[in-house]
Amino acid sequence: MKVSGKKINKDLILRGNMIHAILSLAIPVVINSFLQTMYNLTDTYWLGKIGTAQLAAINLVTPVQNIIINFGSGITVAGSVLVTQYIGAGKKEDALRMANQIFAAAMLFSVVCATACFLVTPGIVTWLGADAETYGHSLLYLRIVIWDMPFLYMVNLFSAIHQAQGDTVRPMFLNLGGIVLNLFLDPLFIMGFELGAGGAAAATLFAKMAPAMIAFFLLTRPEKEIHIDRKHMRFEREKLKLILKIGLPSAIGGSTMQLGFLLMSRNVYAYGTQAMAAYGIGNKVNSLITLPSNGIGSATATIVGQNIGAQQQDRAEQGYKISMRICVAFLFIGGMILSRKPISTAIVSIFSDDGEVIAMAADFLSIMAFWCFSNGVYNSTIGLFQGTGHTEVTMAVDASRLWVFRFLTLWVCGELLQMGVRSVWYSVVISNGISSVILYLLYRLGIWKKAKIRLKPEESGESETQRGEKEA
Repeated sequence: MKVSGKKINKDLILRGNMIHAILSLAIPVVINSFLQTMYNLTDTYWLGKIGTAQLAAINLVTPVQNIIINFGSGITVAGSVLVTQYIGAGKKEDALRMANQIFAAAMLFSVVCATACFLVTPGIVTWLGADAETYGHSLLYLRIVIWDMPFLYMVNLFSAIHQAQGDTVRPMFLNLGGIVLNLFLDPLFIMGFELGAGGAAAATLFAKMAPAMIAFFLLTRPEKEIHIDRKHMRFEREKLKLILKIGLPSAIGGSTMQLGFLLMSRNVYAYGTQAMAAYGIGNKVNSLITLPSNGIGSATATIVGQNIGAQQQDRAEQGYKISMRICVAFLFIGGMILSRKPISTAIVSIFSDDGEVIAMAADFLSIMAFWCFSNGVYNSTIGLFQGTGHTEVTMAVDASRLWVFRFLTLWVCGELLQMGVRSVWYSVVISNGISSVILYLLYRLGIWKKAKIRLKPEESGESETQRGEKEA
C-alpha cells in the first residue's frame, strides 16, 4: 500500500526514531528560516553599498514592522499549536475548522494593522529620533514594506498548517521562490532604478506577493484534508476563545519583545549612525548563526504538540531533551569558530565598506557568537512550552528578557561601568543567558505537564497512535 509523505511524517513523530523525526522536521525549517532571513540580508548588502545612512534607516525602523508582525504571529502560533494537537488526537474535522478560523482572523488583522501603521509612520520615525537624512529613508521604507503583511501572513499560515501535519518541505520550497525573486529585484530597484531604501522595500513587497498567491492556491485545494474553505470561515465562538487563550499570550510576548528591540534601537542610535549600522549587521549575521536552533525549536513544538495530543507525554519530553542537546552542541561548536575576530571581521565586511562600522560589528558578532550556545536551551524550551499550549510562559520570559534583564544590564554597563557602545553588546548576551536559565528551571518545575488544551469528552476518542497499536 502506498503511504503518503505526510503519513510517514506523522508515524515518525508519534512512533519513529526521535533524532530522525527532529532532523526531518528541523532541516527544512532551518533552510526556510534562512531564506526568510535572506530578505533582510539582501537589503542590508545592497544598501550598504550606497551609504551608511540608508542602512541605518532600515535598521532603525525594522523593529516597528516586527512589533506588528509578531503580534499577529500570535494568531498563527495558536493555530499551529491547536491544529497540531487536533491532528495528534486524530481530530481531522476540528483541525480543518481551526485552520479556517486562523486564516480569517489573520487576514483581517494584517490588513487593519498595515493600514494603521501606514498612517502613523511619520510620528513613529520622528519619535525614534531620526535626523533629517535618516528620517526620509526610514519613512519611505516603512510605508512601503508594511504592505507585505497580508502576503507574509499568507505564507506563514501555509507554513503553520503544513508544519502541524509534519510537512516542513513544501514551505521551504515556497519561500525559495520568493527569495530568488528578491535577489533579482533588490539590485534592480536599489542600484538600477536608484530607488535606495524605497527600492529595497518594493523589492521585498513584490517578492513576497508571488509565494503568497501560490500559498493561497494550494491552501484552497479541496482534495487536501486541511484546506481553506469559505463555509468554514464564519467565526466560531469556541474556536476563537481557544485562539485567544493560546495566541494572545504569544502575541503580547512577541510584540512586547519587539517593542523592547525598538527602544534598544533608540539607545544604539544615540551612539551614531555607524553604531546603528553595526548593530543591524551584527544582529542579522547572528540570526544566521542561530537558525539551526530556531529550526529545532520549531520542530520541538510540532513533535511535542502531536505527542501531547496523542497522550504520549513521555515521548514529548524525550523529543525536547534530545532537541536541546543537539542545539547546544551545534551552537557551541559553531559559536567558538565564528567568535574568532578574523572570521567575524571577514563576515561583517561583506555588508559594509566603512572601517568603523566593520570594527564595531565584528566586536558585536564575536561576543554574541561566543555565548550563542545559550540560545539552544532557550529555543528548544520555548518549543516545549508552545507545543503544550503554555504560551503564557513564553510571554512572560520574552517580555522580561528585554524589559528587565536587557535594559537593566544596559544601564549597569553603560551608566555605572561606562562601557560605551559595548554595553549594548553585553546586554544582549547576558539577557539571553539569564532567560535560558529561567526557562530551563521552569521546565524542571513541570509546568509544561499541566494540561492547557482540553478536548471535550465527546471529542477525545482514540488517537491514531492508539488505534495503530490495537491494529498491530
